Amino acid sequence: MRAHLLAVSLAMLPLTADAQHAGHQHTPGAPSEGHQKAQACLDEFDAVVREGRGFGMAFAADQHGYPGPMHVLELKEHLALTPEQEARVRALMHAMFAESRPKSARLLDAEARLRALFAGGTADETAVRAATAEVERARTEVRVVHLLAHLKTRDLLTDAQRRAYHDARWPGLR
Repeated sequence: MRAHLLAVSLAMLPLTADAQHAGHQHTPGAPSEGHQKAQACLDEFDAVVREGRGFGMAFAADQHGYPGPMHVLELKEHLALTPEQEARVRALMHAMFAESRPKSARLLDAEARLRALFAGGTADETAVRAATAEVERARTEVRVVHLLAHLKTRDLLTDAQRRAYHDARWPGLR
C-alpha cells in the first residue's frame, strides 16, 4: 500500500505543480505541498528499505498471485496456514531480510551519493550517468531478492490460500 501511495504521489507531482502555478500562492524558497509530500514518501521509502522491506518493489508479483512472505504471515489466520507452512514462510521471510538488508544499504548509499553530487554542486553528465547506473544496479539487486521471495512463497500455498490472499490484499483486482 505504501509503495502504491508513493507511485501515485510521484505520478501526481506534475499535476500538483501545474495546479499550484494556476493561481495558488506559493512562498518563494518554501517547499511546495507537492514537494513536501514527495519528500515524505522518499523519507518513508528510505526507512522501509533500510529495514530490508521492499516498498512495493514486488508489486508485479503480489498483484498477480505471487504473495510475499511477510504479508502471508500477517494473514496467516485468514489463510489457515498449517504449522509447517508458517515455519517455512517465516524462514523465507528471514532469509529475504538477511539477503536484502545489505543490498538495501547499498541502494540507500548509492541514492545518497547521487543526491550529494547535486548538493555539492559537482554534478556533470558523466558523474550523473555513473551515479544513476549505480543506483539502478543496487535497486535491481534489492528488487530481485523480493521478487524471488514471492516466487518461493507462492509455491508453499494452496490454490485456495493464494485466492484468499489475493482477495484480502487486492479486493476488486482480478
